[in-house]
Amino acid sequence: MTTDDFRRNSENFCYRHPDRQSFVLCQRCLRTICPECQTPAAVGVICPECLRDQQKGQSPAQRTAQRRWSRPRAASVVADGRPVATYAIIAVTAFVYLLTLIPGGFGASVQDALMFWAPWLYPSLTGVFEPWRLFTVALVHSGPWHIGLNMLALYMIGRTLEPLLGRGRFVTLYVLSTLGGSVAVTLLAFTTPVVGASGAIFGLFGALLVIGRHLGANIASIAVIVGINLVIGFLPGMNVSWQAHVGGLVTGLVVALVFTRTRAVRQRGRQIGLLVAVSAVLVALLFVPVLFPGLVLGA
Repeated sequence: MTTDDFRRNSENFCYRHPDRQSFVLCQRCLRTICPECQTPAAVGVICPECLRDQQKGQSPAQRTAQRRWSRPRAASVVADGRPVATYAIIAVTAFVYLLTLIPGGFGASVQDALMFWAPWLYPSLTGVFEPWRLFTVALVHSGPWHIGLNMLALYMIGRTLEPLLGRGRFVTLYVLSTLGGSVAVTLLAFTTPVVGASGAIFGLFGALLVIGRHLGANIASIAVIVGINLVIGFLPGMNVSWQAHVGGLVTGLVVALVFTRTRAVRQRGRQIGLLVAVSAVLVALLFVPVLFPGLVLGA
């Protein structure tokens, strides 16, 4: 269901297929194009008309080189809109989970090497510095229900969100949301060890809210789902890191806002700069326990 504003705005639909919603622009003419009309270019994608114009201007040598080095199989994967990055993240996460099930202490060592515990970021407290845990926390889970629910949510959201954003932006969103969740745990639950991709998943939820609102879609049902999942994290007896949920959600909202405000190709530099700024702010927040230890060390 979409609002009247969404239906009236032709920029939300492919110019060649007006019934198909899209969030991707041709890098040359800046018209909205659906996955079927997208052809990978040096930067971004281009529409069929711009592709024909580009090919007309090529020399015979350029056309020969393009035929020789082009990879139609990879291009078809992009064109059909399959959420390849989503599938890849699920596959890697499932593989790591299977490794943690190996008996004899190997599985436990894998989990111990990838889980997140904030003190391991501060050599002055523990004598070690292991920053990779800020991200690898999304690869390890506490049990079959934990990974099952997270990967199901990733599958359901990724099928919609990745084709809208593109693979690079989708992966950037996932990684930054993971970082945001870990930062929130550092500030709000410093001594609590955590595992799971919940921070990243809530980042995707937040992005879906912002992008859906930007496109004029009815986001009420998404907001209800996000609200219910947030409340569950605060219920007594629930072994859930609500801090990671909140951190991932806020990060996802901010990153999606950057994406929606810098859609045009000419704004690519600004988009990258803003994403770097978001990353810098998250990293800067990790210095709070050093500068103000009394605020977080008792968390």
